[in-house]
Amino acid sequence: MEKEGRGRRAALPSPATTADGGVVGGDEADRAWWGWSWASAFRLPGRQRGDTGVPARWLEFNFYLFSMALRFEVLGRFNRARAARLTLPHFTCQTPLFMPVGTQGTIKGLTTDQLEEIGCQIILGNTYHLELRPGSQLIDDLGGLHKFMNWKRALLTDSGGFQMVSLLHLADITEEGVTFQSPVDGKPMLLTPEESIHIQNNIGADIIMALDDVVKTTITGPRIEEAMYRTLRWIDRDICVKGLVERNLPGYAIGGLAGGEDKDSFWRVVAQCTAGLPEDKPRYVMGVGYPLDIVVCSALGADMYDCVYPTRTARFGTALVPEGVLKLKQNAMATDERPIDPTCPCMVCKNYTRAYLHCLVTKDAMGSQLLSYHNLSFMMRLSRDLHMSILEGRFPEFVRGFLRMQFPKGDVPKWVRNAMVVAGIDISECCTPAKYPRDAMDAPGTDIPELLPPTKCS
Repeated sequence: MEKEGRGRRAALPSPATTADGGVVGGDEADRAWWGWSWASAFRLPGRQRGDTGVPARWLEFNFYLFSMALRFEVLGRFNRARAARLTLPHFTCQTPLFMPVGTQGTIKGLTTDQLEEIGCQIILGNTYHLELRPGSQLIDDLGGLHKFMNWKRALLTDSGGFQMVSLLHLADITEEGVTFQSPVDGKPMLLTPEESIHIQNNIGADIIMALDDVVKTTITGPRIEEAMYRTLRWIDRDICVKGLVERNLPGYAIGGLAGGEDKDSFWRVVAQCTAGLPEDKPRYVMGVGYPLDIVVCSALGADMYDCVYPTRTARFGTALVPEGVLKLKQNAMATDERPIDPTCPCMVCKNYTRAYLHCLVTKDAMGSQLLSYHNLSFMMRLSRDLHMSILEGRFPEFVRGFLRMQFPKGDVPKWVRNAMVVAGIDISECCTPAKYPRDAMDAPGTDIPELLPPTKCS
């Protein structure tokens, strides 16, 4: 018997119905109930002996899966940038969107009520860590992660693949899956593609990820190709388990970035991948959390992002502001009676001064909690501003205003300038003349890498 409040399955009707209201029976009903849909990924050609395009080592895709309740509707666009509505079983989201990371079902220092208050739409949970503690079976027995953590909005769980990099010293990767040595009790834990899906089903997230073979960004050569094809084979194994005969993923995640690669490679990979992905599917760039990166990726056509950066940097006494960052541990903050950001409507900026927060971040854990609240509020406001500016046809003006605040001297980084050319946004007025020729595409010496013709996935 199904438990009340059980995430995805509780949100789907039974018996299953078709789009026009008809009842689906037999095996089709089972598939509609579980709602699995898979799609083929594609591998773009990399740079070989003088070829232009994205270096092969960056072309590693992750893939994610949705329940049947997913609907993705593009509401507005400017060139590549899109504002969309993403409907999930527990919540209807607006994109572009940022997802804070709650590794074990919690954002450090914040309650779910506070996260809802600041406009958080999706929280990311970590499959590997949730399986270790408290265990996915216990979460399932208690009604799923939504009920367990008292979160009424959407949840996304990763596959556990990232731990192949972050816990490489504890991992052994084979064709069967990845075996981890538990950091809790030292026991081995085999995570196969099928087991990853099973664990995420127990957790009951709205969006789940297929297990992928993740490698460090510094890895080159045959290991990259091995990881790519192993990921595809693992997806095919999951398809067999669910009895489906074709891949038809409703969304794509671009993985293997935000791990130390140079920014020029970063933006080119995002641009190349979004150009080749379907227009009617959401695109998720994993591990991206710097506000500048999110603005650039959104201009290039990405929709979703996640990162620990806003909360982790808060624990070090740093606040996110339109100008960049504000380091509240600095002595100059000790007598500053202004709020963190006079334009921010969040509870922290309304009630506390920089001087008070300076005192807290140097002596009291409450400081990191208040800064985490502010930083996530900043990220949610940035997401809303991106969405509305695209929807209202003023996205180029928003980007220029954002860059003027971040780079008041006009020293916009070259990688950002090049990315904006590909995105079709003129930012010349934000840059010093020496750094931005009037026609960046035609000016000699601008060195904007040529992108490969997009390969469409259908």
